[in-house]
Amino acid sequence: MKFFMKCDDAAHICDKTQYKEAGLFDKLMLKIHLLMCKLCRGYAKRNAKLTETIKSANIKTLHPEEKQRLKTRLQQEENNRP
Repeated sequence: MKFFMKCDDAAHICDKTQYKEAGLFDKLMLKIHLLMCKLCRGYAKRNAKLTETIKSANIKTLHPEEKQRLKTRLQQEENNRP
């Protein structure tokens, strides 16, 4: 078992954590890495700020039914091209 991970792996786990996809062991290993790596601490901080900014933006998206109608319409128009 390795107790130190590469920065690329730490960034990947940081991204997974942002989307709540990281497991407990991954989170623990990330915390250990962040204690020792200043660059990754900065990445994690910027990642957290980005997540918070996106959440506070209150972005409106289409409902799934509207998305499907739009997708179907675009496919029909593409199929009808000369």
